[in-house]
Amino acid sequence: MSYKPPYKITPKIITFIEQIGEALGVLALSAKAQDLRLRRIHRIQTIHGSLAIEGNTLSEEQISTILDGKPVIAPPREVQEVRNAIKAYDEFLNWHPAQQRDLLKAHETWMLGLLDAPGHYRAGGVGVGGAGGVVRVAPPPGRVPELMGNLFEWLGTSEEHALIKSCVFHYEFEFIHPFSDGNGRMGRLWQTLILSQWNPLFAQIPIESMVYAHQQDYYNAIAESTKAAESTPFIEFMLQVVLEKMREGGQATPHVAPQVTPQVERLLGILHGEMSRAELMQILALKDRMHVSNDYLRPAMEAGLVQMTLPDKPNSRLQKYRLTESGRTFLEN
Repeated sequence: MSYKPPYKITPKIITFIEQIGEALGVLALSAKAQDLRLRRIHRIQTIHGSLAIEGNTLSEEQISTILDGKPVIAPPREVQEVRNAIKAYDEFLNWHPAQQRDLLKAHETWMLGLLDAPGHYRAGGVGVGGAGGVVRVAPPPGRVPELMGNLFEWLGTSEEHALIKSCVFHYEFEFIHPFSDGNGRMGRLWQTLILSQWNPLFAQIPIESMVYAHQQDYYNAIAESTKAAESTPFIEFMLQVVLEKMREGGQATPHVAPQVTPQVERLLGILHGEMSRAELMQILALKDRMHVSNDYLRPAMEAGLVQMTLPDKPNSRLQKYRLTESGRTFLEN
């Protein structure tokens, strides 16, 4: 192996690795928590976190709707980003982290319909942005194949711990910035893939949503590593974030109202699929439309438990109502 990215193993890094290992052992004993419902929530939060960092404005509820194959009212590009992300995570475990061709396949899946040449390294120069605009210029395009080749050679042959390799690869990838767009989401995806190959539990832990929750710190860690000319600060940051999630139990945190009124509980219990207000009134045995709207539907929607099928046409005669992801989670709990 001729290339080794610059970084140091600090006492802090060693401590984080030991603590993450202990936390993974605890999670493995409670693997029953990783049921289909939580896997769906993890998937939604992962997609939301990774895309939100890049400026996508769709909510978790809208992503859930797209995941169900239903239309949403949103900018077409953002909807396409979510659809691509869903497909990418469906194919996630078919990719090998040390295979460069799989990275290109993954980028093609992520950026289909969003770039002219998805799945190909950039042919032009690119500036890397930060909170204050462009903070540096990425290596020239002619060097990208060589730099990526060296990085993949190191990844495939290094005997370093997977937690360290995943962080180093993530930082080096962002430094090289090999694609004209989609570098952030691809770097986070590939770190998750490296970790998932080491321990399958990482496939169910939404690291992307953790990074989103610490977005500015994430950019600061990248900038600090670039200034230091080594990925050590980024490794320490990412391991700390991973450990935080481990100590939370790796659980997704669906946004549901902690308490609801008896009327809303009753509504949630009878709402199946998509139903009109007239259908709901019939099942609830109620005749006052305003009473149903004010005491049942409105508080349920304000709590994020129910949504309209035609939100841009609230008074449409075709209007129906359905449970949100949070609503379904509330019922299941």
